[in-house]
Amino acid sequence: MYAQQQAGGPMSQPGLQQQQLSQQQDFDPVHRFKMLIPQLKESLQNLMKIASLNLAHNTSIDNGIKSSDASVQRFDKSLEEFYALCDQLELCLRLAYECLSQSIDSAKHSPNLVPTATKPDTVQTESMSYAQYLGMIKSQISCAKDIHNALLECSKKIAGKGQPQGIM
Repeated sequence: MYAQQQAGGPMSQPGLQQQQLSQQQDFDPVHRFKMLIPQLKESLQNLMKIASLNLAHNTSIDNGIKSSDASVQRFDKSLEEFYALCDQLELCLRLAYECLSQSIDSAKHSPNLVPTATKPDTVQTESMSYAQYLGMIKSQISCAKDIHNALLECSKKIAGKGQPQGIM
């Protein structure tokens, strides 16, 4: 029984990794965008098909060939589905753009990594020393304090203008 449990353990690892990869892809806006494109194409095809059927039906009614009793698919529902997919695609693109912007800003403000290796012979050429890292962090903290102080000063000026002045 113990051997069966051990044999089952490694078999469940690839399934777990695949599930984690699937979950990561669900949150990846580019992957989600790629998954929505075929749905958008199908929705557009359906929308055009319904539009052509409705146009043909209305034309035949106008020409007096058919009565208006025949049921036709609703154009507004298929149009709503198409717009919903477009909205989802727009959100995916905006999220991907924000992720890219944050990545670029992160690389700009902290371009080099601190080496994590404990052996001195494995120092990476693109990494910075710990002293350089501390200096960079101190400058970032100083900049954040300057921004904080400027915002406080600005809020005090705004609050001071809102109060009525003393009557003379």
